[in-house]
Amino acid sequence: MRVLVCPDKFAGTLSAVAAARAIATGWREARPGDEVVEVPLADGGPGFVEVLHANLGGRLHTEQVQDPLGRPVIASWLEVGDTAYIEAAQANGLALLAPDERDPWRTSSAGVGELIDAARGHRIVVGLGGSGTNDGGRGAVDILGGPVADMLLATDVDSPLLGPEGATYGFAVQKGADPADLPGLEHRMQVWAAQDPELAQAPGAGAAGGLGFGLMLLGGRRVSGIEIVMRSVGLAARCAEADLVITGEGKFDWQSLHGKVVSGVRDVAPRLIVLAGDVALDESPVPAYSLVVEVGMAPAFAEPAQSLRQLARRVALDLDP
Repeated sequence: MRVLVCPDKFAGTLSAVAAARAIATGWREARPGDEVVEVPLADGGPGFVEVLHANLGGRLHTEQVQDPLGRPVIASWLEVGDTAYIEAAQANGLALLAPDERDPWRTSSAGVGELIDAARGHRIVVGLGGSGTNDGGRGAVDILGGPVADMLLATDVDSPLLGPEGATYGFAVQKGADPADLPGLEHRMQVWAAQDPELAQAPGAGAAGGLGFGLMLLGGRRVSGIEIVMRSVGLAARCAEADLVITGEGKFDWQSLHGKVVSGVRDVAPRLIVLAGDVALDESPVPAYSLVVEVGMAPAFAEPAQSLRQLARRVALDLDP
C-alpha cells in the first residue's frame, strides 16, 4: 500500500517535518511492506520556509533583521529558482516574545520589511501567520518605502482589517492586548486604514495583525497559504497515486476545515485519516485519532514525537485493508 504522510505542525511541540517523520516511523514499524512518503505541509504560518525547503530544496539565505521589539534576530528566506519564500513569523512572530513582552502597542512588523527587502529581484511569496504584531503592517511599509513587484501573500485566514473579525478584535488579545485596549487599537487601525478603505475590507487584509493590508498597499495579492504550498509540492498528483493519505495538526477543530492544512488535503485525498494532538469536533467528516485520548495528555506533551509515533503505529495495526 502507498501511504502519503503530509501533516501540518503540532503547534508548540513538533514542526511539520518532525511530525511527518514520527508518523512515518510508527507506520513503517507496524506495516514494513507499505511504501511511505513524507510530505510535510504548512499554511503560511510558522514552519512555512522549513516545509518548503524540505520539499523543494533550494538555497537558504540568512539575514539579521529586527524582531517585534526592534532587537536583532536571525531569519531565513528560501530561494528556489526565481522565487523567494519568506516566513513573516521569523521576524514578527509571537514566539519571539516572552509572555511579559507581548504588547501590540509597541510591537512592529519592520523586520518583515527587512526580510522582503533582502529578497527584492525575485518573485516573492510571503507566508503570513503566527504574528506578535498588530500594526497593520506599518513597520514593514516604512522599511520598504514603495511598491514590491510580484508579491504574493500566503495566509490561512481571510479576515478583513477592521471590525469584529478583523485584526484587532479577532486576534490582538492573544498577542498581549488587554480587552480594554481594543477600542484604542482599533481606532489606530482605522486611521491607518483610511489610506485605502476598500482594500481594508479585502479578504486577508487582517492577516498577521494587519500585515496583509500593509503589504497589499505595496501591491501584494492574497492567496491561500495551503493552496500555494500544495501547488509547490505537487500534492494533488501525489495524493492521486496514494492508497491512503495521513495528515494531522495540534488541534483538529472547526477551523481545521476552513483554510487550514487539513482542509486542503481533504480536498485532494481519496482516502484520508487525521492524527491530531486533540480532536475537538463532535462529528468528524474523516476518521480522526487524538493523542490526548489514545496516549494521554502528559505523554503527548512530554514526549510528542514518541507519542505520535506510537499513535501512528497503533492506527496502522488496526487499519482495515
